[in-house]
Amino acid sequence: MVKIKICGITNLEDALLAADYGADALGFIFYPPSRRGITAEKAGEIIAKLPPFIFRIGVFVDEKPEKIQETVNACRLDGIQLHGSETLEYCRLFRRRVIKSFRPENENSVKEIGDYHVDAFLLDSYHPELMGGTGATFDWELAVAAKMFGPPVILSGGLTPENVAEAIRLVEPYAVDVASGVEAFQGKKDAEKMKNFIEQARWASE
Repeated sequence: MVKIKICGITNLEDALLAADYGADALGFIFYPPSRRGITAEKAGEIIAKLPPFIFRIGVFVDEKPEKIQETVNACRLDGIQLHGSETLEYCRLFRRRVIKSFRPENENSVKEIGDYHVDAFLLDSYHPELMGGTGATFDWELAVAAKMFGPPVILSGGLTPENVAEAIRLVEPYAVDVASGVEAFQGKKDAEKMKNFIEQARWASE
């Protein structure tokens, strides 16, 4: 069964709806420049009210390791997602499960991710300036190629309720990750889109 992560959670209402609809994991973005960013204090308040079996992931971009550890402890995060230019050595510093995000531009850049020893790869759409959340559809063929490197692949980048089933059938990823594809506007989820996305992902994986 493909796992489903709803990322860019900024409020309790969206978090509880995502959990109620059947999401496996929620992502909290601890990156101030992001319009979906959240403080550790606010995230902690939301996480404290979540059901017990929701996986809680903190998203960081080139953050200091000690700051990440501080946030992990304060918010009781289950895993961390590194979404910047973090090195192989950097990724080994943490005892929590580590998801390393990549934005491969082509097949050559896909090959580079094989050097990383992490718990999962998250593949997002390439953009020369933005770190993620662009809404641009990822090249699914590159995701298929990335699966040969071992760690589970989490597919992201431009997924919507309309295309997630097709993406799952083609790539057969470990998980799918969505942020902008289920939003009413940046930072606020659309309940119907979230529900439809999760339903379509479940249907496709069954």
